[in-house]
Amino acid sequence: MQFYSEAKSLIKVNIREYGMYIALFIIMLTFSIMTDGLFMSSRNISNLIDATGYIAVLAVGMTLVIVIRHIDLSVGFAAGFLGAIAAVLLSQAGVPFYITIPIILVLGIIVGLFNGLLVAQFGIPSFVASLAGMLIFRGALLRVTEKTGTIIVKDENFNAIGNGFIPAITKVGGLNLLSLILGAVMIVLYIYSEFSKRNNKLKYNFEVVSANIFTVKVIFVSAIIAYITWILAGYNGFSWTVIVVMIVVAVYHFLTTSTVLGRHIYAVGSNPEAANLSGISVKKITYIVFGSMGMLSALSGILFTARLQSATTTAGTLFELDAIAAAYVGGVSAAGGVGKVTGSIIGAIVMASLSSGMNLMGIGISYQYMIRGAVLAIAVIFDVVTRKKRA
Repeated sequence: MQFYSEAKSLIKVNIREYGMYIALFIIMLTFSIMTDGLFMSSRNISNLIDATGYIAVLAVGMTLVIVIRHIDLSVGFAAGFLGAIAAVLLSQAGVPFYITIPIILVLGIIVGLFNGLLVAQFGIPSFVASLAGMLIFRGALLRVTEKTGTIIVKDENFNAIGNGFIPAITKVGGLNLLSLILGAVMIVLYIYSEFSKRNNKLKYNFEVVSANIFTVKVIFVSAIIAYITWILAGYNGFSWTVIVVMIVVAVYHFLTTSTVLGRHIYAVGSNPEAANLSGISVKKITYIVFGSMGMLSALSGILFTARLQSATTTAGTLFELDAIAAAYVGGVSAAGGVGKVTGSIIGAIVMASLSSGMNLMGIGISYQYMIRGAVLAIAVIFDVVTRKKRA
């Protein structure tokens, strides 16, 4: 009885964090039943995750931007434009992929710092500054692609980033062995991380959940990782897109939860004036966050261009809205100072799952947009209600 009482209390207190996981579980279960299991097939899950990759990367950066109380509307066409530049370098200039990728990432950082300059130095509202950037990059993308309309990328190594899979080494019962090993490593790292955080809290006499709740949580999350690994290993294994997204999430999760910079970012988001008075440079944090957003926009453009194996005039359209939606659905607060990178990834998967499930059910695109819009509205309403309750 005590276990259920504690679990209920834990979910109630952390409803923002756990609500999205519950929503994702309900969505997947519903679509699995309504599509006779097709939704949870290895092929569909693999395609769903790969198609989410470039939005998930943007959602990670957008999370930090929203946390410090700003917005960046330029990321979509910035991704499309930088992806087109990558296509030009690869196809027309003959630059190798291992040089092209760093160049594009550096260009992305420069783009992000320019937005940061407008916001931090000149005091232009981020909505206006990034809207201007969106129009500029939209025009730049059209300029780059106007001669051919589409720039075909034939570099197999580059295209593998968006379409390739890690080697199997060998098959075990029809499953990709290397993917199984990576899944096992992720489970071990997750368990180690959880035990390490719990022991550190106990060391300093911080409050922690009971051993029973902690055990259930670790087993539940480990089982989910194992199940997804098993599903993907039964198809082609982990794609390079998934590997890239996992690296980005791991780096930014560590950055935001275990570093001084991460604490400063959330301090600025919670109260910029107080953060400034405590010695934190708000301008510096703004530059860093927007520079990071620019780099992730470039990475998103690389993933999208590699997936299509080409650059098109419409690349990047609505990417920024999908990223913002993923961040809000994932638990980022519109008031700033609240939000997790892992939550935004779940938000991206939730939105992608809705689209994938509705496509499998044959629901029209008009209804899809309305349903996704309703989900976003509900997420923001939920944020406002929970903030009022805390206040």
